[in-house]
Amino acid sequence: MRWYQTLLCLLATVLPAGVWSSPSPTQSAAAPAFTYDRNSFYLNDEPFVIIGGQIDPQRIPPAYWRDRLLKARAMGLNTIFSYIYWNLLEPSRGQWLNTEEINNIAKFFQIAQEEGLSVILRPGPYICGEREWGGFPAWLSQIPGVQVRTFNEPFMAAAKSYLERLADDLKDLQVTRGGPLLMVQVENEYGSYGDNHNYTQGLRDILLQNFEVPLYTNDGGVDWTLAGGEVPGVLAEIDGDPWSGFAARDKYITDPTELGPLLDGEYYTLAPDFWGSDNPHNTSVGRASQIEQFVKDLDYVLGANNSISLYMFHGGTNFGFSNGAIWKNFTAAFTTSYDYGSPLDESGRTNDLYFTFRDTIQKYVPDGSIPDPPGNIPLLEIANITLAPMASLFDTMEKKISSTSPMTMEEFGQAYGLILYEHQANASLEGILQPGDRARDRVIVYVNGRRQGVIDSTYNKPAEVSVSLQPGDTLQLLVENLGRVDYWSRESGTFVALEDPYKGIVGDVTVGSESVTRWDIYSIPLDAPPSASKISSEAITAGSPPAFFSTTFQVEGDDNTDPAALDTFLAVPDGVKGNVWVNGFNLGRYWIIGPQQSLYLPGTVLKPGVENEVVVLELEPNGDSLTAFGTADRQWANYPDPDYPK
Repeated sequence: MRWYQTLLCLLATVLPAGVWSSPSPTQSAAAPAFTYDRNSFYLNDEPFVIIGGQIDPQRIPPAYWRDRLLKARAMGLNTIFSYIYWNLLEPSRGQWLNTEEINNIAKFFQIAQEEGLSVILRPGPYICGEREWGGFPAWLSQIPGVQVRTFNEPFMAAAKSYLERLADDLKDLQVTRGGPLLMVQVENEYGSYGDNHNYTQGLRDILLQNFEVPLYTNDGGVDWTLAGGEVPGVLAEIDGDPWSGFAARDKYITDPTELGPLLDGEYYTLAPDFWGSDNPHNTSVGRASQIEQFVKDLDYVLGANNSISLYMFHGGTNFGFSNGAIWKNFTAAFTTSYDYGSPLDESGRTNDLYFTFRDTIQKYVPDGSIPDPPGNIPLLEIANITLAPMASLFDTMEKKISSTSPMTMEEFGQAYGLILYEHQANASLEGILQPGDRARDRVIVYVNGRRQGVIDSTYNKPAEVSVSLQPGDTLQLLVENLGRVDYWSRESGTFVALEDPYKGIVGDVTVGSESVTRWDIYSIPLDAPPSASKISSEAITAGSPPAFFSTTFQVEGDDNTDPAALDTFLAVPDGVKGNVWVNGFNLGRYWIIGPQQSLYLPGTVLKPGVENEVVVLELEPNGDSLTAFGTADRQWANYPDPDYPK
């Protein structure tokens, strides 16, 4: 009998009454198709080594899912690990958007199976992943009494609803029913965050009632993270360094119901990038010792018939406003690109690292079992295009609330984008402006429509901006959400930043020692760019309010053109900071400070042979035009921050 089958018997004695009293609607009477004993996984009774890689479908244009999965199989992978983003599936409470193409997780899993791949589900509800609030929807913060990632009744009720609906979408894709789904992860690296075992056992019970495949946990490979994250009856696994992690798992996990074969559930192919003039792009190019370590580690794991997942095999893109951040006593915000230095780059092209991994994996699989990868399709070049002013941001605002004190984005029912606070002075005020308790996250200060300075929480010591107001003057504070914190650890040395997701202004605005009251507050979620021009007669100069710029351009091709041949990286070389939309699709943020200097423009967004519209919101315009171009040769670079000269 496999260990997992023995484990089911043991669970019957440790789980709450009722969990095992009768089969759940999803339970199968057939013998499990995916099992394990102390040393090995078994798929359909045959030993199975998981050679995995992480691909999150909601970071990739759905039209490219098959291409990315085909290339995963051609590198030698047999299993795909996937985070699921709750905030995209349920952006408003009770609104389940599983029919949107980007959220059709079942289809992604079906394609994986068609390409010869198994899948492992990492549903959260918390997933980290350098994503906005670790995948939590912003509305969660407005549930009375809620506290995330703990045994809190309002949170557990919301998480249960999410997990049940996701399970309903995926139940027929479990391996027990002939599908590709082998295992489901309980929470995500919880031991780094806490040790509330009532919480993780509660999640375990929800998953057991909705899935019939094995469950596992994934934690850092040290004593305290494993102790915090372990769950009785759930296979305990590690991430990070496999040498120390595997030893730690077998040393510190002693409950026999948590033991089984070794899996490194996140072996890092490098790291994500943070915005910042001093933050270079993470890449293994030119780092021979790093590549040698990759090969050594992969040999160590696969040579002992242990299992691994490369995080990331393909990172994809934080389109729109979907990146997260880390609080380090300043906001360390992740870039739009989630290239991660992966073996399959952000545009889905193979690179030298891909073939290094492929050559290593080939030593541990039967000859001829790995298909040949397709060649890379050249990316598109788009010549310089000039964009003209379309509208001032402040002329496009509609939704307004008047309030004595500032309100946060979340209180406004807003998740992402910008929010504007406007005050008409009725008395003289002068002094340093303080936007509530702190900048959340980047505050551009205007007086009578002219920029006075930027209070930016990505700096340990944000700039002090002084203002002088006379009766009748207009004070405006434009606040950008740079991404809610997605990760906090018990060793972070800060407050529990994951429990503080609020954006905009928290507390009172002060100028000098005086509190400023009576605000008009405008919600600017930027779900789409303006549909019509509202051109101001006022010239755009340095210090002007944010402005939309637009134009159209054409690319060659027809309805039969492969979208991949239209992929490019769009740059706005004379922009400072903003967002870009092409044909209404938000490519994400650009920022001159780098390291990202261009945005991935998927060919799926473009329409060959007709006009394509590009709209740029430039937050700090200094003239009446902008330039953009598409490049096949992506450049990474860092430049000084014009708002924080050194």
